[in-house]
Amino acid sequence: MAFRSILVPLEESEILGSVLDTALVFGKRYGSYIEGLCIRPTLAGAVAVGFEGGAAALSGTEEQFEQEQRSRAERLQTKFEDFISRNSIPRAEDDFSELCARWVEDEASGIGIFGQRARVFDLTVVGRPMPGAMTPAMNTLETVLFESGRPVLIAPPKTPMDIGRHTVIAWNGGTETARAIAFAKPLLREADRITVLAVEGGMVPGPSAEDVKANLACDDVAVDVREVPGRRSAAEAGDLILSETMEVGGDLLIKGGYTQSRLRQMIFGGATSQILAHAEIPVLMAH
Repeated sequence: MAFRSILVPLEESEILGSVLDTALVFGKRYGSYIEGLCIRPTLAGAVAVGFEGGAAALSGTEEQFEQEQRSRAERLQTKFEDFISRNSIPRAEDDFSELCARWVEDEASGIGIFGQRARVFDLTVVGRPMPGAMTPAMNTLETVLFESGRPVLIAPPKTPMDIGRHTVIAWNGGTETARAIAFAKPLLREADRITVLAVEGGMVPGPSAEDVKANLACDDVAVDVREVPGRRSAAEAGDLILSETMEVGGDLLIKGGYTQSRLRQMIFGGATSQILAHAEIPVLMAH
């Protein structure tokens, strides 16, 4: 069975409820252990690694900073405990054979612990970064994506009713998307419908969408191929991937993360950046 262990890096945001509920969709399906991980840094450690809020806290005292972090951790723990109680989720003890959950707090120096801890989980669920003061941080998502070696599920602002019944694979020919497909194989075998979407302008040299279809056929999975011709930029390809996914009724998008470098995407835009900014359905990524 897939995704039997799920990590949720906890951070204050307007969509934390959706992040937890998105994790629960898979948690219920696979009988998973869900770990809510909160980090509570010291001032010295936060400043050293550039933890969000650490530099601003230099104007105050170490005691003030640590009190703020304790208060933040308490707020997050209250929300996580409410999530457990509201959904009648058993608390994790020694037996992880059925759905269960546990709050974990780590006095780490920065968000690097999220990527490190994710290495021993089948899946990590984070929120989609959005503009605003109380939204998921992009550096949390990128830390887990680049440092874990595991798949990341990006939760949308609104909790999905179901995930993966109609899965769309945003195929671009690259190694990152090939890795995401490999991680998602258990999900793909359970899907009612799969669409392999290839958008010209977002491709790199590699196998075709038809090749992906042939590979998935080895798992006795029915697959449609949807190819969209036309020259366009990578950023435009990202927008088109989202619109095509919505048009066919996809409820999960599988995408390799950052086939182009992060720096290039920050400067010029790219398919990954566009999808992270605008996706309204869950996105499963790997790098």
